[in-house]
Amino acid sequence: MSAYPSIDTDVLRTFVAIADQGGFTRAGEQVNRTQSAVSMQMKRLEEDVLQRQLFQRDGRQVRLTAEGQVLLGYARRILKLHSEVFNTLREPHMVGIVRIGTPDDYVMRFLPGILRRFAQSYPLIQIEVHCESSKQLLQRQDLDLSIVTREPGNEIGQLLRKERFVWAEAQCYSVHEQTPLPLAMFNSDCFCRLWACNALDAMGRDYRVAYNSSSLSAIMAVVSAGLAITAQLESLITPDMRILGEAEDLPVLPEASIMLLRNLHNPSPITECLAEHIVEGFKL
Repeated sequence: MSAYPSIDTDVLRTFVAIADQGGFTRAGEQVNRTQSAVSMQMKRLEEDVLQRQLFQRDGRQVRLTAEGQVLLGYARRILKLHSEVFNTLREPHMVGIVRIGTPDDYVMRFLPGILRRFAQSYPLIQIEVHCESSKQLLQRQDLDLSIVTREPGNEIGQLLRKERFVWAEAQCYSVHEQTPLPLAMFNSDCFCRLWACNALDAMGRDYRVAYNSSSLSAIMAVVSAGLAITAQLESLITPDMRILGEAEDLPVLPEASIMLLRNLHNPSPITECLAEHIVEGFKL
């Protein structure tokens, strides 16, 4: 048996609230305790349990000592693990499989963080990711959730974010000066390709689709090599590229809507939990 005293998670939750709120009174409001009760909790934690000073008090302002900063890191980790245990063991129905469809565009930019956070909360749920174009995803009936890109006025489902399409080329290259302008674009069933070509046609700019692929990574590899420019959502432009515009004699492109679609014929708590993580992930 350990010789160390235990620390109740409620005490750690109060401690974290004090660190976040900068004072005992505001922390008490957050954890639904009186200021005196919060003070008593922290006094016992400092004097009886840890025997270390955790706070520096300056009037109503409270700052953490060096020891308090150390405890804060551990407290956040303990509370996170505590939450994961309850999510996993007290919700036995949260097991199974979710099928999600998304264009290749969003796999590298958004999905890793979303799926990592979801797996931490619900480690027993299996995720199937199907990468297809928005047009193809709209025709499928077997997916639980789909992330699709839609034109303004044609939005369906729940809006995740609005984002503009931009032109981009690799840093240290001037591909935009070539005539005809070489483009690297998605295959012909992608409406962003249609937007780009129509915009160039409208301004009379000579161009050719030099490279096309269903893979965003393939398109970006071509652009990074200085072989073509592309038109993509702004959040997908990598640091090794620069955004182009009217100064480079390129037309302004429309804004697109990224939407989340649910399969209303097969709702489940699992699906809704993942949907909530997706909504939050697209805010980052």
